[in-house]
Amino acid sequence: MEKEAESYTTQLIAGDGTFNADGLDNFIKQVKLEECGRSYAVVAVMGPQSSGKSTLLNLLFHTKFREMDASMGRNQTTQGIWIARCTRIEPCTIVMDIEGTDGQERGEDDTAFEKQSALFGIAVSDIVIINMWCNDIGREQAANKPLLKTVFKVMLRIGSPRKTTLMFVIRDKTTKTSHEILESKLRTEIRKIWDSVPKPEAHKYTHMSKFFNVEVELLSHYEYQEKQFMEEVADLRLKFNQSIAPGGLNDDRRGVVPASGFSDNAQNIWKQIKENKDLDLPSQMIMVSTIRCEKILEDNYSSFVVNYKDWLPGFGKKLSSLLENCLSNYDQEAMGYDAKVVSEKRKQLEEKVVQHVLPVYKLMFEQIQFEAVDNFKIALKDALDEKQGFAQAARNCKTKSVGRFKELCEDANINQANWDSAKMRDKLSHDLDQHIAKVRTVKIDEITTLFESELKEGICTSMEARFEEVPSNLWHEIRNHLSVVNATIVSTSYIRLSEFEMDQQEITDVILKLNNYVKRQVEMIAKTEAGKVLGRMKKRFEVEFNHDENTSMPRQWTKKDDMFDIFLRALGSSITLLILMTAIQLDDDNYDSIKNELWPILEVEGTNTALLPSSTWEKIPAADTLITPFQSKLLWDQFKSEIEYIINNAVASKKAYSSLKAKLGRAFSNLFAMVELGKMVLAL
Repeated sequence: MEKEAESYTTQLIAGDGTFNADGLDNFIKQVKLEECGRSYAVVAVMGPQSSGKSTLLNLLFHTKFREMDASMGRNQTTQGIWIARCTRIEPCTIVMDIEGTDGQERGEDDTAFEKQSALFGIAVSDIVIINMWCNDIGREQAANKPLLKTVFKVMLRIGSPRKTTLMFVIRDKTTKTSHEILESKLRTEIRKIWDSVPKPEAHKYTHMSKFFNVEVELLSHYEYQEKQFMEEVADLRLKFNQSIAPGGLNDDRRGVVPASGFSDNAQNIWKQIKENKDLDLPSQMIMVSTIRCEKILEDNYSSFVVNYKDWLPGFGKKLSSLLENCLSNYDQEAMGYDAKVVSEKRKQLEEKVVQHVLPVYKLMFEQIQFEAVDNFKIALKDALDEKQGFAQAARNCKTKSVGRFKELCEDANINQANWDSAKMRDKLSHDLDQHIAKVRTVKIDEITTLFESELKEGICTSMEARFEEVPSNLWHEIRNHLSVVNATIVSTSYIRLSEFEMDQQEITDVILKLNNYVKRQVEMIAKTEAGKVLGRMKKRFEVEFNHDENTSMPRQWTKKDDMFDIFLRALGSSITLLILMTAIQLDDDNYDSIKNELWPILEVEGTNTALLPSSTWEKIPAADTLITPFQSKLLWDQFKSEIEYIINNAVASKKAYSSLKAKLGRAFSNLFAMVELGKMVLAL
């Protein structure tokens, strides 16, 4: 591995303002700066004391500036201005580590050196890194704002032929606010500061972009997100390579002092700044108050985080006490600083602590809410298992659940936070209502299904018996039976569903559903029974033709028996059965209309389909059709064929082949042409 190049760290300006000319000249010789001509870059870093400037420079440029030892407490590490060479960055880049802008060790009444050193860094540098905290964005008392205002004023006064790049490095980004939004806010604040600065007539309408390029970079928290922080620093380092090339961080090379004159130029600028007696420096007390209160805020916040635990029992009481102690300690330590700044930082501390515990607070309530819903489900099930009425059981269980949840909310409430648990209670109530509605629907469906099962058993028994007999008033009987069933549905539904406190519309919907179910069962049975028509026609003909109507015994044919009359009556009864089973007739009695349409179909000789009507009856809906006209003709022809042997056997037993068989044969071949049979069938 190649050995890291030497950075030659040197103090350029002492803490008392003395410029180290000899040290600078020696540095220039060591890094061979004079050989660079105009191909070199100068980077300065400025920002609050103990904000990690030196650490950032060392990680970013592989330098060796002295860093603060956190175990020794927060104190001033960099005094004056130190310079070093960035290693493995082209072209040759010089970085300046400038003393922090809070000046704790200098006392509260002398910030002149801090401002002077910052102005010097800006005046001699191509790129100035302004190290600032993420939570300073949007705050009126942010530590860098007064300094930046002073920088703008002086730069307007001294002028510059070229632009300086201001790179705002935002540290410790923990907010979820996007990079774009933070950058937009920061740029807006910078423009406002620029616009607020009094300008000489020559620059009254000059835009800030004439003097400065502004870059914004965000870095994660160094301690809490170290891996991500190091990756971001590595990416940022790449931007400083070839920084003065076209498209680089600062490619404006107008007025660049050759490297051989860098030392003289730096000394002259420092002298000019030191002798400037009328610099409009910001109020020292405001600035010191801002820095001090920010440190007190961070120290107390860190102490709070260390002592904080994810309590569940007594969460609100314990946390309120801890937060009160945190704020009380802040008040004591911040006593004596600017009241406005103290108040603002106190509010920020309170908000920061509250935001820190907010995720745990939300997670805790999610757990409480989950347990409340789970316990409610168990309680409701137990109540229903004990045969308590559904509506009353649901009300009682919900009241207890919401009441317990409210108690836990009050226990978890933090006095200093304005968290409103009403939305959480509303969500719990909504979740419970959803579960109640779901269980209610299931229970009603269970009762309805049970009722349907009972209805189906009764309907099947009754309907199958009627279809087995097929009385001449079949559909009239079925309609009367369904009227009784529907009345039973209405009365039983009100009784069985009373525990659900259903409104009239809900009950009506259930009754309609049950009525439709009954109707579907009848329709299913009718369609099944329609497939048995041929067998039942044959059986009915055989029974009425071959059995005595008085004794129900098999006939012993004698000369006294009018076989032709018996034949006509048996045949008419079979035709009646066919008519009754042709269509479902739950709404109207369509017997006559079906009979009138069926008549000419049965008269057609053979099965010439060209002479048959369509597949629907004129006054019967397709959904109610059990046997189509075409099927009726096929059934009739098959029926005639299958009962012929019955007639032949009867004729043979009576030994009347000649005239009787001829008479029956004529009637059978052209049945409806006979006046006697026509009158008989019409009277059916």
